[in-house]
Amino acid sequence: MVDFSGLKNLVVGAGFWGAVIAERLASQLNEKVVVIDKNRHPGGASWSEIDPETGIECHLYGSHIFHTSLERVWDYVSKFTSFTNYRHRVLTTYRDRVYPLPVGLGLINAFYGLNLKPCEVPDFIRRETRGEKGPDDAANLEEKAISLVGRPLYEAFIRGYTKKQWGRDPKDLPAEIISRLPVRTTWNLDYFDAIYQGVPAEGYGKFFERLLSNPRIDFFPGVDFYDIDCKIPEDCTVFFSGAIDRFFDYRYGSLEWRSLCFEFRTEPVSDFQGTSVMNYADEAIPWTRVHEFKHFHPERETKEGVTRLCTEYPSIWRGEKDSPYYPVNDRRNGELFQKYAKAASRLKNVVPGGRLGSYRYCDMDRTVDDALAAFEKHVASRRERF
Repeated sequence: MVDFSGLKNLVVGAGFWGAVIAERLASQLNEKVVVIDKNRHPGGASWSEIDPETGIECHLYGSHIFHTSLERVWDYVSKFTSFTNYRHRVLTTYRDRVYPLPVGLGLINAFYGLNLKPCEVPDFIRRETRGEKGPDDAANLEEKAISLVGRPLYEAFIRGYTKKQWGRDPKDLPAEIISRLPVRTTWNLDYFDAIYQGVPAEGYGKFFERLLSNPRIDFFPGVDFYDIDCKIPEDCTVFFSGAIDRFFDYRYGSLEWRSLCFEFRTEPVSDFQGTSVMNYADEAIPWTRVHEFKHFHPERETKEGVTRLCTEYPSIWRGEKDSPYYPVNDRRNGELFQKYAKAASRLKNVVPGGRLGSYRYCDMDRTVDDALAAFEKHVASRRERF
């Protein structure tokens, strides 16, 4: 049972943002912190655990690779775990042929049957995009993608995948969504450009266990904020990483999300697809990715003749019964969020953050950086008051 009497710090949600906030409050301010999460575990969507049947470390909500070029973030997370030297490389299947991602020499040459040199790629892309709108003139995701890679590559590797992922035609999506797409002129097959990359050597489960191990932190899994909000003292600071629109009882309307479904299975082979993540670009194939988790930890010995897979399906988000994963950052939702952000700014003892609290997709390193910044801002505001 959670004791809220005299409580000064409540952290709602034990994902990266909430867990980092809690650790800083406990270790830097020596204050007691209660952390609650409606899930049975901390870590949010980053959680991983050992599958009892196969002994393989599985990511329960899609593959999560920690990658950053922010030195202060890497130094911080490295206090709680060592990282493997895993470098993320993604393959994609289109019309029963496999190609390397992201867009670069490997993909371009394989798709077109060419042998371009790095210095030839810019001219090739210019020829492919001739007559199309430029990146600065693109009005939607389709136009922006075509301006970056040309229509044939867009039609093969972006259009169908995007329609599945977002449940909308790319013409109806904002151009900014495609800005995360790397386009290279080299043979570099690493998916991320970040300086530091890897996965926690002992898994995300152990990482979050250590992050919340300070004796001043009390973690209560399986607790819903809305079951206990009436018990919170008025002078308690609530660090809130839940859905910001629900916090205000949908005062201005509901923010939209895309959800995901995960289908796990065990295959009686040592290696099913030869890589950790295989994308599926064809629109007719309902799933977007298949994860094979043993490839994240080639250094580990696992059970012979068996592997663990997860097929990922994008799905409609139907409100509180479904998990929200990707914010739909169109104009309507952007304007709606600004109303909630303005309402939150007027609250005295509430600090919203994280993916749900800030209604934006954040890589793990950016979430950690945001949490460190939020803690520093909180400390500064307290000094001003006192």
